Amino acid sequence: MIELVATDVGGVRWRDRRVPDDKGFVRLDHHPDRATAIAAAEHLNPTLAADLAARDIPELDKTSLTLKVRKALQARQRLDDEEALMLAEAVRRHRDTPRQLPDQLRLHADAEPFRTALAQELETYPYLRMAFLHVPGRSVVLYRDATDLWSKPYTAGEKSAVTAMRARIANGFKFHQDQHWGQVKARIRAELLPRANQLLQLASVQRMLAEALERGEHVLVSNGIVFWYEPDGQLGWMVKATTSDKGEDGATLWREGTILSTNHGRLVVLPYVKENGDLVRGHTGTGPATGVPSRVIRRSMSKSRSTNSRAIS
Repeated sequence: MIELVATDVGGVRWRDRRVPDDKGFVRLDHHPDRATAIAAAEHLNPTLAADLAARDIPELDKTSLTLKVRKALQARQRLDDEEALMLAEAVRRHRDTPRQLPDQLRLHADAEPFRTALAQELETYPYLRMAFLHVPGRSVVLYRDATDLWSKPYTAGEKSAVTAMRARIANGFKFHQDQHWGQVKARIRAELLPRANQLLQLASVQRMLAEALERGEHVLVSNGIVFWYEPDGQLGWMVKATTSDKGEDGATLWREGTILSTNHGRLVVLPYVKENGDLVRGHTGTGPATGVPSRVIRRSMSKSRSTNSRAIS
């Protein structure tokens, strides 16, 4: 578990969460699996938010700090949602990939104690070139070479563990786990956007969009995807891409904001709140060298109820 803490200069930063044990020492806040960690974070977050609201600091400083906290949580949530969608798609693409039985795997002699654990990992992710494995008392990573021989085990540090987790996504799209992570995800996004349009055919999504339209909402953000209603030409609902969530001056999503559309741009910049509290209207944009007719449309925006914040990485 990690937690967000205030810094001496009025900012916020993430750090490993530490909790006291029954012997008067502190330990890292570890959980046996991701689901348990998420449940613990969702239970803890309201308490931490209440502690922030009760802090005896100037109201302006408290507002600024609250916005920074909200921004940091949203950034983590969006990354979590996006990577979960990418992972699900990687697994889906390899659902027909042949699985090997444990005794069929080719391993370095030193990796024999991890044969069963590796087979279990490959049952879900048969495309892996790097695997993170855990047995009681030891966590390791293994690498697969061009001949499908798995390497000797290497003790997993934080960096190698993170890389192995990214391999579950990257390898599924035929990228190497050591490639620049931001560039890999950008290429996966571009590849998945056409598939995102298939969501419009799902009955559950159609129902969600119909309810939004009844409320007069023409933009809906759900799990990192922007659904945009286009009445011109009877186009109806479509999927658009969003620009990066990172801003130079620090910002957080303004859920009650409007979006000003001056073109038929394929990009949507969501309305946001600056650190100083200024409300900035959203707008549409285009990619490089894209000419479009000019128009102006004001739209309200809502965020799908299916998303929530999590204070874990």
